[in-house]
Amino acid sequence: MAWKKRAAGDGKTVQYTTIKVRLYPTEAQAELFENTFGCCRYIWNHMLADQQRFYLETDQHFIPTPAKYKKEAPFLKEVDNQALIQEHNKLSQAFRVFFKSPEAFGYPRFKKKKTDRDSFTACNHVFESGPTIYTTRDGIRMTKAGIVKARFSRRAEAWWSLRRVTVEKTKSGKYFCSILYEREVKTPEPVAPAPETTLGLKYSVGHFYVADNGDMADPPRWLKQSQEKLAKLQQRLNRMRPGSRNYQEAVRKYREIHEHIANQRRDFIHKESSRIANGWDAVCMRADALDEMARSASRGNAFKSGYGAFRECLRYKLARQGKQLLVVNRYELTTRTCSACGFVQSSASYRRRTWSCPKCGAAHNREVNAARNIKAQGLAQIAACA
Repeated sequence: MAWKKRAAGDGKTVQYTTIKVRLYPTEAQAELFENTFGCCRYIWNHMLADQQRFYLETDQHFIPTPAKYKKEAPFLKEVDNQALIQEHNKLSQAFRVFFKSPEAFGYPRFKKKKTDRDSFTACNHVFESGPTIYTTRDGIRMTKAGIVKARFSRRAEAWWSLRRVTVEKTKSGKYFCSILYEREVKTPEPVAPAPETTLGLKYSVGHFYVADNGDMADPPRWLKQSQEKLAKLQQRLNRMRPGSRNYQEAVRKYREIHEHIANQRRDFIHKESSRIANGWDAVCMRADALDEMARSASRGNAFKSGYGAFRECLRYKLARQGKQLLVVNRYELTTRTCSACGFVQSSASYRRRTWSCPKCGAAHNREVNAARNIKAQGLAQIAACA
């Protein structure tokens, strides 16, 4: 997936691409990873505590570097120093975005072993003797860990530059590594969308989304089957004695099903967003506030559906081809407005699934009509900017 872009000059763009691989570490390598996870949490919490204490005493913002703690905590020297430096960079970035927009980004909090994700990041440095991190035929070479066996779903091109890796451990005990590559690509030519090559999408509780042409994207049936399996396992867990062997085995299966559902949803989102980005020149969507929608029981769990991730996937996949994602104001009356004549329904009469316009007599499906209005407003944005 594309992560970020920056200009490179000469009609080219530097694009960052991440490849995620499964790791199969030995017992010694797994122990080193666990120690690194713990050291990163230790460094983060101590830097944050010292920053708070320094701010209370001097009214100044200052974050000490990891080198300050190595004398009192010698075990920090046993792990990769790059992982500790990246924790300092992440904490600094967390404070930067917090100071810039406190409403959007919360104050950095302390990390907990049981609730926070186990992960660490290490940057690649190229010396005369060679890079510190590189991939092999069946593994990844990392500092202090050596060559860790890995399974690659895809390979990077030879001219891609490896920038950094992020190792994480899932709740089910699996290890994964996200490899960030940098590459230069030709800057895509902007695509001028036309009404017939533009698609309007509306979030739907029952169908994930509904398009202006009547197409609906229903999540795959195996995703629903996995969710039903998870619900049955939750019922069994409630009847078990916590701490027993059967309970621990059920918790392990529970975590594996949760991970499986997340993978199924991610697979559906990437395939659907790729299909739309490759088939259309522009996509119009409404800027729905998913956090507010999630609080409404009648609109389903918008976070659980993955619609926000779908929107972001569409954004970068369209931009990668020079196409646009047009976001419409969420306060526009797209559902209540007739897409044929522009008549606005009353708030009490538009909630039916199908309705007829009292002015022009056009029959509408409520969600398809809203998608058509979203598309019309998106095209109006393009015309206004032209």
